[in-house]
Amino acid sequence: MNHNEPYTDAYIQDILSSVKTIAMVGASPDKTKFSYGVLRVLHETGYDMIPINPRPGLETIRGLKVYPNLAAVDRAVDMVEVFRKPEDLYDIAKQAIDIGAKVLWGQIGVVDHDAARLAEEAGLKVVMDRCPKIELFRPFWKPKLHLGI
Repeated sequence: MNHNEPYTDAYIQDILSSVKTIAMVGASPDKTKFSYGVLRVLHETGYDMIPINPRPGLETIRGLKVYPNLAAVDRAVDMVEVFRKPEDLYDIAKQAIDIGAKVLWGQIGVVDHDAARLAEEAGLKVVMDRCPKIELFRPFWKPKLHLGI
């Protein structure tokens, strides 16, 4: 896939309607951080959110158990959402492959074409430089908007 071209609405909608469990690498307990707001909205929209943050002593974010890394997660993960520097995406792609994730999603500003190629060659769908919270409220998306936020 050419990630320099815009993703189709159907591609994004298919991902967001098929995934149930999302591991967020770079989740923050700080309510002023963008990752916290995205985690909150996705969780309140009905996704099973798994915060990933290696900070010692950090046990929960929004009442959700925090894991230090993807390998420590004790259940299946459909999508790995990445709130890290672009140069971290390649290693996270390897970890997403190792845990059997179906989607690798790089948040706005998180782009690494080598990581995308690696993930796609392993069978994952890839989105980069987009925010699932924003995508949920685009006009084509309607399945879970009946839930309060």
